[in-house]
Amino acid sequence: MKYAKITGWGKYAPAKVLTNFDLEKMVETSNEWILERTGIRERRIAAPEETVATMSVEASRQALNRAGLSPKDLDLIILATSSPDYHLPAAASLVQDMLGASYVPAFDLRAGCTGFLYALAVATQFIATGTYRNILVIGAEIISKFIDWNDRNTCVLFGDAAGAVVLQPSDYPTGVLSFLLGSDGSQADALIAYGGGSKYPFSQEVLDRRMHYIRMDGPRVFKFAVKTMVQSVREIMASSGLLPDEVSLIIPHQANIRIIQAAAKELGIPMEKFYVNLDRYGNTSAASIPVALCEAIEEGRIKDGDNIILVSFGAGLTWGACTVKWGVAEAIPFFVVEPAKALSWVKKAQVAISSLGGNLLLPLYTIKSWGKSFRFRKK
Repeated sequence: MKYAKITGWGKYAPAKVLTNFDLEKMVETSNEWILERTGIRERRIAAPEETVATMSVEASRQALNRAGLSPKDLDLIILATSSPDYHLPAAASLVQDMLGASYVPAFDLRAGCTGFLYALAVATQFIATGTYRNILVIGAEIISKFIDWNDRNTCVLFGDAAGAVVLQPSDYPTGVLSFLLGSDGSQADALIAYGGGSKYPFSQEVLDRRMHYIRMDGPRVFKFAVKTMVQSVREIMASSGLLPDEVSLIIPHQANIRIIQAAAKELGIPMEKFYVNLDRYGNTSAASIPVALCEAIEEGRIKDGDNIILVSFGAGLTWGACTVKWGVAEAIPFFVVEPAKALSWVKKAQVAISSLGGNLLLPLYTIKSWGKSFRFRKK
């Protein structure tokens, strides 16, 4: 089995900065109101000529350079986004062409803000099975073009960005070691853009009713987010055999500081172990985690051998988490990085030895029992 090691990473954010003070001039809100309820101070907004594909290319080039690869070395491109350039074709195909990765397979993946973790899980399977060796995974969004700028419940939250990583195979336990994914479609209406799909195609009515904009049930999403983040972190630590003290850093989806704080409190893990950059970017959906990952590396928050947890939630409603062993390039005993498997093997060995020992002693027990049951007659 091969392990999917992260060998390259890159990010891109548009130049335009929209602050809370700018929003005060656009909608009925205030810097204090936004900051207190979300933790966001500013966000980036894509220029008119920028698209998800163009931003993805910028982040991807950085990731490829760090991995020491050319676009032609790629075997697969996966782009997680909910705001593609077009309904058809996939934005990933545009990225493939812009990069010069001729004939490399490429596809989009849509799972809301959890999209990047879904894409990372899919890519990991291609690496583990030996099907592909060099995979580019991207999370990119231009949410600002799908926001109702008259709705203060949503327009203050989102921003635009792109992040990318390169996965390559390793014989040693490193990179993405475990993951979990989930979805609850019964809550689809909690975070939704009704218009523009096959159910409500673009029409004058859709435009008049502003159905093409994102609508969110804030309280319901908040409750769901805290619950799933806590459960996901607990489950991924258990499946990886990690204790809280063994986790170096948790990179959560950057949606709302209150969500992160509430999850940290319930988990009993200090906020210092949670990486936060939403104050400068807002919620960038599928780009959130890869951008945060890049900045955590740049700031020296991630070192070789660290155990990292990535955790997210999003439209669907979806959720996901994964554990990443960072930058290990040499052989490490499996029981160090995969203690859960090691413990399982030890228990199986104990059962086997116990069973073997019982079988070996069986003749002695049989003779002893036979001796007790046999009675010599006295003459």
